[in-house]
Amino acid sequence: MDRQEHKFGRRLVAIFAADVVGYSRLMEQDEVGTLRTLTAHREIMDKLIAEHGGRIANTAGDNLLAEFPSAVDAVQCAVAVQETLAQAGYGTPPSAAFGSVS
Repeated sequence: MDRQEHKFGRRLVAIFAADVVGYSRLMEQDEVGTLRTLTAHREIMDKLIAEHGGRIANTAGDNLLAEFPSAVDAVQCAVAVQETLAQAGYGTPPSAAFGSVS
C-alpha cells in the first residue's frame, strides 16, 4: 500500500466559540423572549462571521462554533460581534460568553 494513501489533510484554523450563559434559566423565565433574542443575536453573529472570512462549523441549541483562517480574523470578529450587539441595544451581552480563541 502506498504511503500517500494514509496521509490526512491538515490545516491550521482558529476557533470562535459562543455560548449563552444561563440559557436554561433564561428559557425557564421566558422561553419566547429568550428564543427571540437568541435568533436576533445569531443573525448578527452569522453575518459578521461570514464578513470576517469565517465558517460556521456547528451549532447546537445556544452554542455556536465557527472556524477562521487566522486568529486575527477570529478575534476581530468577536470584537465586532460584541460592539454590534452593544450598538443594537443588547449592551455587551450578559447572556453571551465568548470562549477563548485558540
